[in-house]
Amino acid sequence: MAQRKLSETAIKRLDKPGIYSDGDGLFLRVRDGGSKQFIFIYRRGKTRSEFGLGGYGQGTAPVSLALAREKADAIRDKLARGFDPTAERKPPRVITFRHCMDELLAAKAPEWTNEKHRAQWEMTLREYAKPLHDMPVAEIVMGDVKACIIPHWQERPETADRLRSRIQAVIDYAIAHEWRTAGNPARWKGLLDKVMPARRKLERGHHAALAYAAVPEMMAGLSESSGVAARCVEFLTLTAARSGEARGATFSEIDREAHTWTVPPERMKAGKAHVVPLSARALEIVDAMLQRATSELIFGGGVDGRPISDTAMTKALRLASPDKAATLHGMRSAFRDWAGDKTTFPREVAEACLAHAVGNAVEQAYRRGDALEKRRKLMDAWAAFCAGSTDV
Repeated sequence: MAQRKLSETAIKRLDKPGIYSDGDGLFLRVRDGGSKQFIFIYRRGKTRSEFGLGGYGQGTAPVSLALAREKADAIRDKLARGFDPTAERKPPRVITFRHCMDELLAAKAPEWTNEKHRAQWEMTLREYAKPLHDMPVAEIVMGDVKACIIPHWQERPETADRLRSRIQAVIDYAIAHEWRTAGNPARWKGLLDKVMPARRKLERGHHAALAYAAVPEMMAGLSESSGVAARCVEFLTLTAARSGEARGATFSEIDREAHTWTVPPERMKAGKAHVVPLSARALEIVDAMLQRATSELIFGGGVDGRPISDTAMTKALRLASPDKAATLHGMRSAFRDWAGDKTTFPREVAEACLAHAVGNAVEQAYRRGDALEKRRKLMDAWAAFCAGSTDV
């Protein structure tokens, strides 16, 4: 049993500043001014640790000598069992939404098919979900998620839906790591759909496409510009490629003898390499860009070594186009509509030009041998039409 050197009577008479022992680690500290506090002191090796056990006869929770001895006994018991009493004094680790968000984005990094997709995820979570960043992920409730979504709900419904979905993904990540035990307050069905105000149905229509009859006028407008963006839009149109495929094109992907451009799997939506037959004009663009190239990129965007941006290309397209709502992706639709309406090329050839799979695996294997030359004839006809020829 611990020594019992102090008594209530003796403590009340103590007025000289100092530290008075009750025995076996329990002390009473008397400060200038008369305030008194119980402390427990122990050593492990060269490390000295001190616990405050509360003030004697003061504050809203005064500690009596008997209670101080009880607290001291509890500490001695932990020490005897080999436990570290300081462990309980450390505040519990708080996992914030920001912590989960950063880990999720890092985990998804290998999955991104293009830079634009990655940037959209990061911007949405870092900017629009900012009110959640410093909140403990275990304490986020439906009202917190609603407050993030509501500013975009009516004017930008698709943005709101993407934001909600990405917040849900972050909280699902926390639940999977057992940092949150409650359900996901960003879940739509049966939860947020019950409390969000009514709005118009999300419109997920096709990308605005330039009518193919206006493509020659648009291409003529592009020819008046010497900018990289204009050349990239022209190349994209002639090859019926997606924006990311054209923006990331490199000179090493061009086979000048075969007149082809091979887009590697990592830049293709389907994850498979795509060989594009190049028209004479498409090759002229590659040659012209080679003369001004500062990197391996055909359509480099500047000294930072990055490709030209979607924004710059869209601006070039709309400056040259009679339809100011036209989109880069819509140029693929213009090509497909033209091929279907104005040519007799088989449907599967036009679809193959767009890197769309047609038919089952057997059919695709059967067509593989002669598809390239058939596609070359179609793309040459398209290039002639884009140049203004009516004899297609």
